[in-house]
Amino acid sequence: MTSESFLSLCRARFATKRNPERETLGHEIAAIAKQLGQPLMPWQRLVADVGLELDPATGLPVYREIVVTVPRQSGKTTLVLGWELQRALRWATPQKIAFTAQTGWDARRKLCDDQAPMLLASPLRPAIDRVFRGAGTEAIVFKNGSRIDVLASTEAAGHGRTIDLGVIDEAFADTDDRREQALLPAMATRAAAQILTVSTAGTEASVYLRRKVDAGRAAVLNGEDSGIAYFEWSADDDADIDDAKVWHSTMPALGHIITEQTVLHARQTMSEDDFRRAWLNQWTTSEQRVFPVAVWEKVCSSATHPDGDLVFALDVNPERSAAAIAVGDQSGNVELVEHRPGVTWVVDRMVELATKWNASVVLDGYGPAGSLFDALEGARVRVEKLSSRQVAYACGSFFDAVSDGRISIRIHPALEDAVAAARRRVSGDSWSWARSDTSTDISPLVAITLAFDRATSVKASKQSEIWVSWD
Repeated sequence: MTSESFLSLCRARFATKRNPERETLGHEIAAIAKQLGQPLMPWQRLVADVGLELDPATGLPVYREIVVTVPRQSGKTTLVLGWELQRALRWATPQKIAFTAQTGWDARRKLCDDQAPMLLASPLRPAIDRVFRGAGTEAIVFKNGSRIDVLASTEAAGHGRTIDLGVIDEAFADTDDRREQALLPAMATRAAAQILTVSTAGTEASVYLRRKVDAGRAAVLNGEDSGIAYFEWSADDDADIDDAKVWHSTMPALGHIITEQTVLHARQTMSEDDFRRAWLNQWTTSEQRVFPVAVWEKVCSSATHPDGDLVFALDVNPERSAAAIAVGDQSGNVELVEHRPGVTWVVDRMVELATKWNASVVLDGYGPAGSLFDALEGARVRVEKLSSRQVAYACGSFFDAVSDGRISIRIHPALEDAVAAARRRVSGDSWSWARSDTSTDISPLVAITLAFDRATSVKASKQSEIWVSWD
């Protein structure tokens, strides 16, 4: 297949359709990009033409929000700068443009090191009054009164400002809505204001982008033609990531500004998850996993069954919307026994299991499960309430055992989800599992951690029956 044929393969998986009955200002972005020495590629022109469609009745942009998610090295910088300059130079009144990135430092670097040099080296340079590079004052100011400012990545950053165009770059880094919340109040009185969100795919931690992707896909599938314009170039989850045809169908810049050789080198040198997210724009699990997938999988088995002297552990999530019960033995075998919605069931079930197996129970006395201690003790269960220091010790012990392969864990979907989302909460020289840093319920992981620690460090007082099942 020729390179020309390959170029015809790339189509957006999701894209708001162009309404040919509406006038668009997309050609102005195209003209600016040409002056920058970076003519728009087809995918960029599509986004510009649709995103700047005008309402025939008002002459204002139809879409207040434009969301674009594409693989890396696709030309996002050119599209964003072209959009900013169209605002700064082509509107009748001075425009205030706010550029944000994953951190204030990233935003400053992109404005000063990427955007400003490209603009200063172009025929558009005479339109610039001044470029400010000082920390906290970074901006490009134009002779007509328009300006592009760096906005800090905090919710209060936009207070007291008026913004006509807000840019949220690399939205995958956002675990909340703070950047959008900084922009929206500052745009409330601007009838023609727009938010341009651009990013590569994220992970389970990318809460803000996930919401935008879900809303955007729904808008495209429903045929909506106002409010939000959404564009996504990505590979199907089951696509063959080593197939060049998949690359060409996914990467809109391939054959234009990047080559197959570039992609092949990335495939050979990057981890699979990194390659999938960066080059195929596929969502992956977090790069910040406490346990790398390979390490975790080595200690997991569907054949694991704790037996002998047993210790049960229970935990409850902070919202008290779910609870988990785990069990461990002295040999380092652990299993998630129960994980169910709600909390009302957990005491009765824990009493039943502890009585049947003549086992002790452990819980975090200062965590959400601490409130269940009295009920368990009142039911004559041998229950131990751990201090925060003991919980931190248990987390360290569990981590070491997984890393060294000294534990055997029965596979359970809820535990897999918890491990993928787990983060550390550091306190002094120790750490424990962070309950508030993820939207995923990690009570299964906490319960497994405590069960392993107490079962392997505290000798049970009585030999229990051989393990068969929990029913």
